[in-house]
Amino acid sequence: MKLAANLTMLFTESDFLDRFGLAAQAGFKGVEFLFPYAYPAQTIAAKLDANRLELVLHNLPAGDWAGGDRGIACHPARRGEFEDGLAVAVAYAQALGVKQLNCLAGIVPRGVDHGEAHETLVANLKFAARRLKDEGIALLVEPINTFDIPGFFLNGTKQALDIIEETGSDNLFLQYDIYHMQRMEGELAATIKAHLPRIRHIQLADNPGRGEPGTGEINYHYLLKFLDDAGYTGWVGCEYKPRTSTAEGLVWLTEHGA
Repeated sequence: MKLAANLTMLFTESDFLDRFGLAAQAGFKGVEFLFPYAYPAQTIAAKLDANRLELVLHNLPAGDWAGGDRGIACHPARRGEFEDGLAVAVAYAQALGVKQLNCLAGIVPRGVDHGEAHETLVANLKFAARRLKDEGIALLVEPINTFDIPGFFLNGTKQALDIIEETGSDNLFLQYDIYHMQRMEGELAATIKAHLPRIRHIQLADNPGRGEPGTGEINYHYLLKFLDDAGYTGWVGCEYKPRTSTAEGLVWLTEHGA
């Protein structure tokens, strides 16, 4: 089991650049986070090197996050912005040794019907998957629950897999977030088993509350062992909100044999 600390969610008691060292001290070998773009790539690279960490994932630029954007890939009027952002993401990925990037579909814009949003997303994913393949980088796409993000376009496993199929790309894969899919559809183990060849990255949190494993209804004792037994060899990103401090919450690693 390869666990990566999500530095957007964990160690938030400290400044972002200090979280790399805290993750390494806690025993993590990999990290992930939403976006690197607020910092020079050289600064992040130095933190990774100093702490012997692998950056396993970050997202493509997703618009004005503080202003409410949650991705722009389904926005018909922002195709140029998406393509420009992809170029920035490639430059960061090359500098940081990242081998996979996640694309957030976004919230359907007011006045745009579902069909137009769908066509826009498929076109953007085709473009991005082809561009990233040239750089040896995999493209991921992630369904997200509509309780936490109302109106988010991509919200189920089947919908994501159908879109992947529609693009015709062999460089587009599923990012499977256990928390989001528990909220939307359940059947976690069966879904993972059925679609394991298309799953390139997994993230975890418990439900309700999005806390660490052991704080909610998901049987992580079973599920983590299931992932090993099923032959999943990718990273599992720890993208949860610690109930107390990050350090106190990490007891789940021992309790679950992770």
